[in-house]
Amino acid sequence: MTIFLVTFVVIGIAILAMAVGVLVGRRPIGGSCGGLERLGLECDAGCDKPCPERLARLQPPRKELL
Repeated sequence: MTIFLVTFVVIGIAILAMAVGVLVGRRPIGGSCGGLERLGLECDAGCDKPCPERLARLQPPRKELL
């Protein structure tokens, strides 16, 4: 029972610290940079109709003639 209470208190303190951090104005926890898109695994299998945003990213940049 002692281990349960100690664990409960430690987790409670951690949650309280995160809540205070958000209330003070720090950024919330976010994901890492990159992810599946960085590895090229975003749309690996069965992507016959990619969304418009993905199509725009797949197009080579256009060179403007001056």
